Amino acid sequence: MAKSSVSTTNACKLCRPLGACLAFRGIEGSMVLLHGSQGCSTYMRRYISGHFREPVDIASSALSETQAVYGGAENLKQGIRNVVAKYAPAVLGVATTCLAETIGDDVGMAIAELLEEDPEMRAIEIIPVSTPSYSGGYMDGFRDSCVAILEKMASAEQSRADQGSGRIGRLNLFPGFLSPADIRYLKLVMAGFGLESMIVPDISETLDAGIGPVFSRIPAGGASVKDIRLAGSATASIELGLLNPAGQSAALLLERSLGVPARRLPIPMGIRYSDLLFEAICSVTGTPLPEKYQQERGRLVDAMVDAHKYLFGKRAVVYGEPDFVAALTCFLADVGVQPVVCASGGDGPEFRKTLEVLTRDLDETPEILVETDFSDIRFHSRAAAADLLIGSSKGNHIARDLDIPLVRLGYPIHDRIGGQRILHVGYAGALNLLDILTNTLIAKEQEHLGYGYSYM
Repeated sequence: MAKSSVSTTNACKLCRPLGACLAFRGIEGSMVLLHGSQGCSTYMRRYISGHFREPVDIASSALSETQAVYGGAENLKQGIRNVVAKYAPAVLGVATTCLAETIGDDVGMAIAELLEEDPEMRAIEIIPVSTPSYSGGYMDGFRDSCVAILEKMASAEQSRADQGSGRIGRLNLFPGFLSPADIRYLKLVMAGFGLESMIVPDISETLDAGIGPVFSRIPAGGASVKDIRLAGSATASIELGLLNPAGQSAALLLERSLGVPARRLPIPMGIRYSDLLFEAICSVTGTPLPEKYQQERGRLVDAMVDAHKYLFGKRAVVYGEPDFVAALTCFLADVGVQPVVCASGGDGPEFRKTLEVLTRDLDETPEILVETDFSDIRFHSRAAAADLLIGSSKGNHIARDLDIPLVRLGYPIHDRIGGQRILHVGYAGALNLLDILTNTLIAKEQEHLGYGYSYM
């Protein structure tokens, strides 16, 4: 089917430095400085606080026209000094923006010069990461930041020192960018198996905090520096998300550099992908599935039977980051919904191949869109006669135009509250998604028939 436009209109992806800001937010005592213009940090703060409803500070080196010509190294060094003086972070992520990358600033050299000029700065873990917005999306910046954090902080010496005390019982978990509710659920799963776990990044508290008696410039929570340094002593690493390149995999980094076995799994949405997660943990620990999760799975299967008559044959459009779209597509196929359009602003042959495998037994092959925009998604959604859309708030104008409901999942959700509390993963998350999806379709059907209530 032909594209509906020849230029990109509202791309289906977000800014690469945004991912770095989200990743470093999951490290205890961490702060982020964006090397670029001041408007970039304002944009990031808006996009993060609008979804999580939390105050978020992001520093900037505040480059202007002068630095764009002569270089911004001095601005960067002064910016780092200012952040350290005001926030006293244990970890400082320094992420680049389009401007810094375009003018070719050597961030690593500037940081090295700063450490020579101010030796006390060496007490802080300053971690640079290259995140030009003109290349990739926010999940690229997120994964690159996770790799940079592990490269800087997980040492071979620490690994060898801790192996003598026994590696069994410690697990590294790299969940990717999930909701704080998802991270809390995964923590409970690890504890339920009796595992000591290191989760990077851990935004379960830093981006969904309660109101305490005292305001802190850097919120409590996040993966501790101590635990990250112990990453090399783990039994294994489990990473959620299969479609990122090997160079963006924190689990594969630890396997190559420190010998920690890596298991990479899809995001555990729905029953099939959740089974893979629990099977992997059972295999690593050598223990059977706890009764609690057997019961969760049973409730999910029962609910799938209950909901089948409302869901079977419905036609859905799914959009977002590649791993998110693949996991949701698997969930939809499991519950009887026909994915008719699967769209992402990302790219990669693995994305298309994964979707083709997931949908090969369905009655209809979905339209798979890569490096796409919302103009194109609208065009294909209309042509496919979709019953609903599933994705972020950015698809709301398509839903209004086509008069079909939008199930808001993923990131960002700016026009509703509670996006940070949506549980997507595991059997409990699949049950939650099933209820949301089914009730959305029932409500739309009741609205179409002209009454607001009946026995269904």
